Amino acid sequence: MPSIATKKGDAGETDLLFARRVPKTHPRVAVVGALDELNAALGVARATAVSDEVAQTIPVIQDALTGLMGETGILPEDAQRYRDAGYQIIKDADLEFLDAAVTRIEAVHPASGWAQPGSEGSPAAAHLDVARTTCRRAERTLWQADETPGLPAQYLNRLSDVLWLLARAEAAKA
Repeated sequence: MPSIATKKGDAGETDLLFARRVPKTHPRVAVVGALDELNAALGVARATAVSDEVAQTIPVIQDALTGLMGETGILPEDAQRYRDAGYQIIKDADLEFLDAAVTRIEAVHPASGWAQPGSEGSPAAAHLDVARTTCRRAERTLWQADETPGLPAQYLNRLSDVLWLLARAEAAKA
């Protein structure tokens, strides 16, 4: 089995999908990196959560983020090739999932005011707040990399709202 340590990145370049070599400072690399950080932050929240809502919602989000990393980890000229290969992309159904989560969570925990992250004493809520801010950064980074990011940007915008609500719901449960 080949090693993960290829040493190909030692000179400051990395691969996007379809073996496109780019500098590690390329905007697409920044987007994928921010999404990877978001996915990791969600993993910590998931591991510390006590509510069923978080336990059921985060894995669906993580699956979507994995596809989103692929979708944003390509150069624009490879977009059709990516779709033709059948790789996962963000769809309207992914937005609908987040919209339904907002409705479901707000029915039990109406949004009100602002919260000071960590003040509720819930580790999972604090981790969800970190994930939310990472999501906002990923969204900004995506807009810097792509002037018309479409559904991926809409997904991240909605996701940050869902993460805020999940954090408040988690804090209430804890």
